[in-house]
Amino acid sequence: MESKFGRGFVVNLVLLSKHFALPPEQAFYGASDHLTEMQIPPRLKGTEAEELMMRLKKIVIWHKIGINDKQDAEAAQKIIKRLVIAVDRELGIEDPDMGSFD
Repeated sequence: MESKFGRGFVVNLVLLSKHFALPPEQAFYGASDHLTEMQIPPRLKGTEAEELMMRLKKIVIWHKIGINDKQDAEAAQKIIKRLVIAVDRELGIEDPDMGSFD
């Protein structure tokens, strides 16, 4: 069956990051849809990546549009950056880095 909002982990992480590339007042519209079929890969269970993913889910699900949009969007962006670095570490990259022009 085809997924409407994305299925998997990386796919949904990319889709979520597209939301948080928008202005904060637009970022949260529909963002929680990408959490519906998001799965934590077995390899990441019990790791920093899983903990960060749970924090990101809480921010997205609990956010009330129009209240603290800027602060919550910035927090989500920071978590996404930390999350992709944590995933790289779990995949064996010893020194992942977002670079200076993230």
